Amino acid sequence: MTDHRPTEFQRARSAEQREVRKRAILDAATQLAAEMPVSDISLRELSRRVGLSKTNVVRYFETREAVFFELLNRNLARWIEELPAELAPAVASDASGGPASGPVPSQALTDALARSLARRTLLCDLFSSLGPELERNISAESVRDFKLVHIRLLGDLADLLRHHLPGLTPAAAVELVSLTVVCTAGLWPFAHPSPAVAEAQRDPGLAHTRVDFAERLGRTLHVAVTGLLTLG
Repeated sequence: MTDHRPTEFQRARSAEQREVRKRAILDAATQLAAEMPVSDISLRELSRRVGLSKTNVVRYFETREAVFFELLNRNLARWIEELPAELAPAVASDASGGPASGPVPSQALTDALARSLARRTLLCDLFSSLGPELERNISAESVRDFKLVHIRLLGDLADLLRHHLPGLTPAAAVELVSLTVVCTAGLWPFAHPSPAVAEAQRDPGLAHTRVDFAERLGRTLHVAVTGLLTLG
């Protein structure tokens, strides 16, 4: 059983101590996000879980939204770091006629990309919460800091995808990354409906409304890549 007892802290004085405190807050947010929707996680609950007062938490993150901004970028960076190894089997399977050798790549690469995202529940949750929720209660300074890092990370992802899809122009690779984020944000909630909706979808007449996230995203990204390569 996971131990959710608050952690006892001394006052953070050095940069290293502050980073330890921030890491503890982010770890607590990660635990809570595994238990409930991001929208249900309050600053009060987060403070209780990490063992700090709300006043102390806001010394490190001005609002709960700022916590999830930081968590999103850290999870995005980790995904980009791990993604090459997860795409490698798809690239290997296409070595004799795949992404680099034909005008239109096989769907193996986009399917692998979609499956990789599907395994990262928290990252997908945060992408789907970003526009409608996380950007609402935050200062312009915090948004700027978040977005400058976020854009750099998305640029790294575009470079990685262009390495596997050399037919894409730099602008098209950036557009593909943007479509990946937007489609993830849009599809994820429909693939994880409320209990009432999930029950209703057991009706044979509604079976076609069920969304398999990885399958639908992989197909959507394949269509996007095909179009971007065709348009140049």
